[in-house]
Amino acid sequence: MKTYNKLSLTNKSSILFLIFLLITASLYAQKSEFRVLENKAFRVGEKLTFDVKYGFVNAGVAEFSIPKIIKLAGRETYNVVFRVNSVPAFDLFYKVRDRYETFIDVEGIFPWRFEQHIREGGYSRDFSAFFDQRKGKAKTSEGQYDIPPYVNDIVSAFYFARTYDYSKMKVGDKIQLQNFYKDKVYPLDVVFHGKERITVAAGTFDCIILEPLAKEGGLFKSEGNMLLWVTDDDIRMPVKVKTKVIIGSIDADLSSYSGLAGELKAKHQK
Repeated sequence: MKTYNKLSLTNKSSILFLIFLLITASLYAQKSEFRVLENKAFRVGEKLTFDVKYGFVNAGVAEFSIPKIIKLAGRETYNVVFRVNSVPAFDLFYKVRDRYETFIDVEGIFPWRFEQHIREGGYSRDFSAFFDQRKGKAKTSEGQYDIPPYVNDIVSAFYFARTYDYSKMKVGDKIQLQNFYKDKVYPLDVVFHGKERITVAAGTFDCIILEPLAKEGGLFKSEGNMLLWVTDDDIRMPVKVKTKVIIGSIDADLSSYSGLAGELKAKHQK
């Protein structure tokens, strides 16, 4: 009888141990379902405002903001909003009311949803996509399409690029990303062009220079040449954007910022 009790206790202990292992494995699987990336660059509450100029003309105001974190597809996501509005004086020539919105996974820095609402002159477009990162499908307002793991939209790609470590890159080196837009996945290379100190309304900053080579879905109607200056520190705050358009270029210079994720070490103190 004593032997039976000992065996029973042993069996019970084994069963409890197996249950513990299964629970632990399940929790680990949930945690490692997607990649986890370190992000020192941005957080909820960040707001960046830019003066947009067409040549020497003050044409509009652009704003990047992260107003809140929301739950989407069972995951915490940054709700990132990008707006561009022409100023009243420029509305007479070319009225712009554009809004882009993306929902970026907090842990993995990849998108779950993307929206684009364009109002430029007489042109308008509304587009939305849900990126089912578990099934590899983009479910859009125009159809359903296959996507690779961690595919980006044009806004989420910009925020991912802010988390990247450029310290060991040489001029001409590239980050190779993939960008989904409309109904296709396009290559999106980000080229490193070195460093430069520049001055805008928000101050003087030591920057790195990047060139996103977006074939489709850019933030402006461009011919492909866009240069982006971001601070040479952990924040990678965008300071200036220069985009070639059909005639001339559009410049967006940082005018104000708030809610940064950490110390802005790249700002040059006069």
